[in-house]
Amino acid sequence: MRTLTYFVATSLDGFIADPKGGYGDFLFEGDHLTAQVEEYPDTLPAQAREAMGIDAPNQHFDTVLMGRATYQVPDGLPSPYPHLRQYVASTRLNTTPDDVEVVADPLAKVRELKAEPGDSGIWLCGGGRLAAALLPEIDELMLKIHPIVLGKGIPLFAGEFPTARFAKASTRIFDSGVVFASYAKADVG
Repeated sequence: MRTLTYFVATSLDGFIADPKGGYGDFLFEGDHLTAQVEEYPDTLPAQAREAMGIDAPNQHFDTVLMGRATYQVPDGLPSPYPHLRQYVASTRLNTTPDDVEVVADPLAKVRELKAEPGDSGIWLCGGGRLAAALLPEIDELMLKIHPIVLGKGIPLFAGEFPTARFAKASTRIFDSGVVFASYAKADVG
């Protein structure tokens, strides 16, 4: 069964980017990055994969969904993840100049993608408002918690959303201070 995983870096105080959408304060060196490269090569943008000489097959995901601001990050690539099917959720964009498909109703799109055959995952890579809108469909949270406090910025989940409960699946602490914390959607009964 296909699942939706919110795999994202966050600060200790729950921000995925600074107020302007930048992420320069996050750690880009260290043993946590080595683990991400080895275990989640599919989550690296094309530019990083090329610079690092990574030609590894996708291990977890065949599809990525991102918010408009994540897709249009300053100095970003027009097609950041060409090794995945790419979707950008936006009501402002109509088209993109590349192979990224624009979707106006991300909740319906995720439900359609989850209904497809196979077991490759769907990666929600960013957008606090998008994450809040998709919270009912998020099956797993994979948080890369960086040892920084931003104080303000784009929150992990932004806007109004229903309470959701998750159960701890795993935790890994790296020498860099980054923690990978994984949570699975909890059965509410």
